[in-house]
Amino acid sequence: MTVQRDNTQTPPASGRDLRVSFEFFPPKTEKMEETMWRSIHRLAPLAPSFVSVTYGAGGSTRDRTHASVTRIQRETGIPAAAHLTCVGHTRDEIERIARTYWDEGIRAIVALRGDLPDAGDRYVPTPGGYDYAVDLVEGLKKIADFDISVSAYPETHPDAPNADFEIDYLKRKLDAGANRAITQFFFDNDVFLRFRDKCDKAGITAPIVPGILPVTNFSALLKFAGMCGAKVPNRMHRSFDGLDEDPDTRRMVAFHESISQVEGLMAEGVTDFHFYTLNRAELTYAICHALGIRATPVAATA
Repeated sequence: MTVQRDNTQTPPASGRDLRVSFEFFPPKTEKMEETMWRSIHRLAPLAPSFVSVTYGAGGSTRDRTHASVTRIQRETGIPAAAHLTCVGHTRDEIERIARTYWDEGIRAIVALRGDLPDAGDRYVPTPGGYDYAVDLVEGLKKIADFDISVSAYPETHPDAPNADFEIDYLKRKLDAGANRAITQFFFDNDVFLRFRDKCDKAGITAPIVPGILPVTNFSALLKFAGMCGAKVPNRMHRSFDGLDEDPDTRRMVAFHESISQVEGLMAEGVTDFHFYTLNRAELTYAICHALGIRATPVAATA
């Protein structure tokens, strides 16, 4: 099914009009930490709107997330957003964490329900905690005036009963005080455009920022996509077929897939993009460069 568009739309944005943000995850080993920091310092001069650091299932990376977020903002001067989840924390714990972030100059939070430590378990709210993301957003706004991002699922969250519920719940999170929604990654632009149209019809006016995942490992992508309900088009299966032992060609195919996706969204008026970097800078930097985003010196704050 092809989404019909208005032929009177404005011209696609140029690099100067685009806003990008980058996501990292807390490293588990010293080698992984070195890779992440090389990537952060490579991407920081592109002047992203913010960078975010994820939270492990059940809050398992809380300390590493905190350390990474505060160091990013201190060393690069780029606004850093800490992921914060309902899972594994009481309301009092969330308040302490949030106030610590605020006191340390962290003003942005990505508020999520969160994943359980054991994948496949049925979600049960943490006793004494916030039940769902909408409750967490409301609670954070009472603590301080955080800039809050929430998640959105163009292909519907695995736990959502239907697509209409997905839209209604997203609106509740935004009405509760969230500033924007960042989508789960997707590879079919029509999926995002239909979702955006439904959001418009539902009266959602906050930005819906597409999440872009440059593919570095196709086999790993298939497993990840299966867990979160993202469909991988047949064209990508064909494009990456036979490249498991050919990293150079795989990177070129990955760049083509991502730049084509982003340029297609730009043609539909999208100007904000959130890149899931997987702690690697090469593909994301190349895509941003091709879009006309150029590096500028970044001065660390005191």
